[in-house]
Amino acid sequence: MATAGKVIKCRAAVAWEPNKPLVIEEIEVAPPQANEVRIKIVATGVCHTDLYHLFEGMHKDGFPAVLGHEGAGIVESVGPGVTEFQPGDKVIPLFVSQCRECRFCKNPKTNQCEKGWASGRHDMMAPADSRFTCKGKKVLQFMGTSTFSQYTVMNQIAIAKIDPAAPLDKVCLLGCGICTGYGAAVNTAKVEPGSTCAVFGLGAVGLAAVMGCKSAGAKRIFAVDINPDKFGKAKVFGATDFVNPKDHDKPISQVLAEMTNGGVDYSLECVGNVTVMRSALESCVKGWGVSVLVGWTDLYDVATRPIQLIAGRTWKGSLFGGFKSKDGVPQMVKAYLDKKVKLDEFITHNMTLGQVNDAIELMKHGKWCKNPNLQNSLTKQLEFSR
Repeated sequence: MATAGKVIKCRAAVAWEPNKPLVIEEIEVAPPQANEVRIKIVATGVCHTDLYHLFEGMHKDGFPAVLGHEGAGIVESVGPGVTEFQPGDKVIPLFVSQCRECRFCKNPKTNQCEKGWASGRHDMMAPADSRFTCKGKKVLQFMGTSTFSQYTVMNQIAIAKIDPAAPLDKVCLLGCGICTGYGAAVNTAKVEPGSTCAVFGLGAVGLAAVMGCKSAGAKRIFAVDINPDKFGKAKVFGATDFVNPKDHDKPISQVLAEMTNGGVDYSLECVGNVTVMRSALESCVKGWGVSVLVGWTDLYDVATRPIQLIAGRTWKGSLFGGFKSKDGVPQMVKAYLDKKVKLDEFITHNMTLGQVNDAIELMKHGKWCKNPNLQNSLTKQLEFSR
């Protein structure tokens, strides 16, 4: 392509400092170096983890940065040593790498990778190096991806090549939230047919967890949220029972225990709140109950009474739904194309890059469009028109 080997100037939403609106800037994106790929981003979702970094984590060394980690695009050019990708390929950037060589990648029990950005800088949520500059300053690459830019550069171990037939404005959501929730149920919890499940929090991740429980054959799926307006969409994804903790004067774990003869078989916490994490664990039946931490936070300790675990419950965590990223994402794209998983139903808004702050405000306040066919989800999607 005409831009190969050259610096590309493009628009990006830059977070100059924490707790401030993003600024649409012209940035310079350097050509890919060895084993790197430069991608033209076509569409991206807005995920709560972007908001976490901006408004909650606020690590001073994590700025300036280009946020976004739930995108899809087209390969523009490749650097030396890249053989897996070529210009024109449809791809999804991955915030979880898969080098296929380290001890984690070779172990079927995990989807961690020693060569990923998070191995040494998880608190700053960005690798030390970047191909971005703006106004003469280096700009960090959030979670190694930075999909709030018209172009990004990534190592080939953090990119998934996908079916050319895939609509990028839909499958971009598989870069984080949908795989995270769905996989937490299917891969991490390993929900069994005929079981009972409870999903805490009904944003996009929680709704995807409901979808995963349904796909795995759960008999009863309790959708738990303090906003009852979300229950309608949860039903679309497979929820059978709906519980608002505010409707009860007793702990939600006790409410669920009374509704299920002692507790659910599986619970998934999709909020990122340590108090809810404890409630989710204690909502599981003793003896064999499994509770999975899915919501992202790194601000507070999580705790419970030892008897909750001694009694036979299992407490687990799930990153990106347990999917080995380069393998799992193309499989999920195929599942969508085969109509085995839903994606369209998660999208509530289509907005331009210039409206990114509006999208953030919508998500921050839990608002969504009232179209009867697209109610109650919290996924905002940005398209990168000029």
